[in-house]
Amino acid sequence: MMSWGPSYQSGYCLNSRFRGRSKLVIMEGETNGDRDPNTHLEQDICIHIFTVSSAMVGVCLTVIGLIRVVITLGRADTLADDFLAGDSLLFLVSCLLSYWALRSRSAHRMHRLERVADTIFIIAMIGMVIICALITYNISVPP
Repeated sequence: MMSWGPSYQSGYCLNSRFRGRSKLVIMEGETNGDRDPNTHLEQDICIHIFTVSSAMVGVCLTVIGLIRVVITLGRADTLADDFLAGDSLLFLVSCLLSYWALRSRSAHRMHRLERVADTIFIIAMIGMVIICALITYNISVPP
């Protein structure tokens, strides 16, 4: 067995409860000899995109609810809730693509899906910053 260092050895896991039970996933078309050490890193990135984008869907939906409360109280009327609904769909697409990449058996497909999910995630984050600026402007400027 080739040694990739402590983080790439089969059965190695940072959490002691799972040590000895975790195994590296060998992608289709790979053998231990031609295993790319960056694949493990890209799987970790994919997992982070998956978890953060699913959390951001919840954040968007919560902020939509808060904006609806502000509109009901008559303090401001804004299109930000509509933009946030679209932004939450972008986060959802990013989440689903990263999940698909994690479930993919082909290394080439995993890399491609991870790149697309990452791009959509960045676009959605930029959109959220712009929407937050719009919300701040609409609430701070008197009607």
